[in-house]
Amino acid sequence: MRGLNNTMVRFAAIRAARADQASAGADDRLVDLAAFGTNPGALRARAYVPAAMPQHAPLVVVLHGCTQNAAAYDHGSGWSHLADRHGFALLFPEQQRQNNPNLCFNWFAPDDARRGSGEALSIAQMTRAIVARHRLDPARVYVTGLSAGGAMTSVMLATYPELFAGGAIIAGLPFGVAGSILEALERMRGLGSPNGAELGALVRSASSHQGPWPRVSVWHGSADATVHPSNARAIVGQWRALHGVAAQPSRTEVVDGHARRVWSTADGRDVVEEYSIAGMGHGTPLATGGAEGCGAAGPHMLEAGISSTRHIARSWGLLGVGGTGRAYRAAEADSRVAATVLEPITATGSRPKVGAASPMAWSAKALGGVDKVIDDALRAAGLKH
Repeated sequence: MRGLNNTMVRFAAIRAARADQASAGADDRLVDLAAFGTNPGALRARAYVPAAMPQHAPLVVVLHGCTQNAAAYDHGSGWSHLADRHGFALLFPEQQRQNNPNLCFNWFAPDDARRGSGEALSIAQMTRAIVARHRLDPARVYVTGLSAGGAMTSVMLATYPELFAGGAIIAGLPFGVAGSILEALERMRGLGSPNGAELGALVRSASSHQGPWPRVSVWHGSADATVHPSNARAIVGQWRALHGVAAQPSRTEVVDGHARRVWSTADGRDVVEEYSIAGMGHGTPLATGGAEGCGAAGPHMLEAGISSTRHIARSWGLLGVGGTGRAYRAAEADSRVAATVLEPITATGSRPKVGAASPMAWSAKALGGVDKVIDDALRAAGLKH
């Protein structure tokens, strides 16, 4: 088994080297956000803030997927170009390789996926810090992410619901369904997830928050072979239960050639929506051409004729905010960071970070059947589609 583990770790290293080479050439428009708190999850914080935003501008927190970094995901998704045009701020938490060799957020690790601990607390700290520094509107903070970043978006919406007015989960998983890499692999295959009521209870028990709950947008490719599309339905069920809306959608429509279902409250507020992207695999759906083209196609950034970035921003009311089209530079960012007094957020605990051992090695120990282990692990790491 040791030989198998070593082989799998080498596969991860090869993929990591390729990802590093690809991301090194990406258009990096982001700057570092330093000294934002105790950072028990040992994450990096990166930001994009237009030079002259409206007062009390909104904030979008963006979580990249496995094998990606913040700059690469921004380049592919086009978020910072929308921020230029419409005057809102962006925060990009970034995973570090010493925490996860494949740069996945550890959404399945109990100490990283609960309030007051690990990566979830780090993201909450950097969110509160950038809101305070740039006098952003705390009532208009949103979070979105792809794959492991989508699953971590579920974590943030559940563990810190008071921070976010809405969230968009792309090719992700519901909150609370996995407490180990073995369970994560099973849930990614669409196996063993609780029902909607049980899923809603997991969110209710994640914090003392009693509502109102964030609005949730769910995006998933119908041909996703990495995270089974049944996870999209499970996320919808989780948040339908919290919002108390009926099982049947309030309306169904076609948007840019793809199915959209919407669940609304009795007073007409849209609280849950689901986009099923016909024929798309695992990734973020993009529409890169034309006058309203946004982002750039690449690994897990998939041309689909529909811009999830633009539709998500529009649903949150961000596209009419107004901006200057200029970003502040790193030196100015660092001076603002140094001059800011942070809102205290106390960590209730941390945990040892994963070092040389890969999550793929954990799954090799846990599962039987060498071929199945390799297939599952490579698929989970984004090495196989």
